Amino acid sequence: MEETILEKSVFEEVPTEKIYTEKAIRVGTFLGGPLVAGYFMAENFKVFGDSEKAKKTWIITILATLCIFALIFFIPENISDKIPNIVFPLIYMSIAAYYTKLYQEKQINEHIENGGEHFNWGRTIVISIIGISILLGAVFSAYFLTETANGRLTESTKTYGAMKHEIAYQNNINENEVDKIAEVFQKTTFFDDAITKYVYLEKINNNYEISISCNESVKDDVIGSQPFVDLRNDMQKFFPDNKIIFKLVVDDLNNVVKRIE
Repeated sequence: MEETILEKSVFEEVPTEKIYTEKAIRVGTFLGGPLVAGYFMAENFKVFGDSEKAKKTWIITILATLCIFALIFFIPENISDKIPNIVFPLIYMSIAAYYTKLYQEKQINEHIENGGEHFNWGRTIVISIIGISILLGAVFSAYFLTETANGRLTESTKTYGAMKHEIAYQNNINENEVDKIAEVFQKTTFFDDAITKYVYLEKINNNYEISISCNESVKDDVIGSQPFVDLRNDMQKFFPDNKIIFKLVVDDLNNVVKRIE
C-alpha cells in the first residue's frame, strides 16, 4: 500500500510540459534576437506556474527591442559602420543568458531532474528564424517610413561628364531642372575633370537646397568656406526665380555643419 502511494506521488511530480533549456535560450537569442529570448523565458515561466513574471518578461522584451531600434537608427553611420555585425547578437545573448541563470536556472534544473522534457533543437531554430524575421521586418518598415518621410526613398540619380559627377534628387524635381543645375555646376567649374563630385538636390517650395559633402573644418573656417559662398553666389545668377541654398554636410545628409544662402 505504501509503495503504491509512493509510486503515485512520484508519478504526479513528473512535469508534463516541455521547457526551453539555458543553452536553447542562449542559442535562440543569438540567432533570433531579443523577441525570441522573451518568448522562451515567458514560456518557461508559464510552465513554472508564474504567469506574472511571464507578463513582466514580455514588457521588458518590448522595451529592450525598442532600445535596439533606437541604437540602430541613432548611432551615426561613421560609427555604426565600424561595429562588427556580431556585436549586437552577442550583447543581447549575454543579457538573456544572465537573466535566465538568475531567474530560471534552479527551476530548469529541477524540471529536468524530475523527469521533465525540453523542446528539441528543431523547434528552437524555427522559432529563432521567425523571431529574426519579425525583428528585421520591423526594422526595415521603420527605415522605410523614416526615409519616405525625409523624401529619400523617392529619389533618382543622374551622372554628368567624363568624371560621372552625380546628382541625387527628389522626384518632385523634373529632369530638366536637374540638367540645368548640372549645366551651371559645369559652367562654374564645380563639375570639373579632376575629382568626381556628389551632391543631393532638394526642392522646397521654390528653393533649391543643395547638399555638398565637405570637411568639418569649414564649420568655423570662414576662409575655407568662402569658395562655397562664391559658388552659391555665381549659381544664383542663373536662377533668378529660385533661391539657391547650400548645405555643407559631413558624413551624413542630416549632419549639416553650415548653411549658405
